[in-house]
Amino acid sequence: MKKNTTLLTTVLFLLISVFGIAQSVLPSAPEGAQGTPPVGLPIDNGIIFLFVAGVIYGVYKLVAKKKASNV
Repeated sequence: MKKNTTLLTTVLFLLISVFGIAQSVLPSAPEGAQGTPPVGLPIDNGIIFLFVAGVIYGVYKLVAKKKASNV
């Protein structure tokens, strides 16, 4: 049963990704229009926070897994 569930989940994720790629792209506003960010807007400092949070979460999961296996 678990094998069937895993297969169904994999197929659904693949189908969702195909439909996501197939979406049409809306035309952007002309350059200089107010209220629209420029194309290729940088992420700035948010990526550093995201990376640090990911590392902390990964270390937490590793420690929790090691504690669970030792108990």
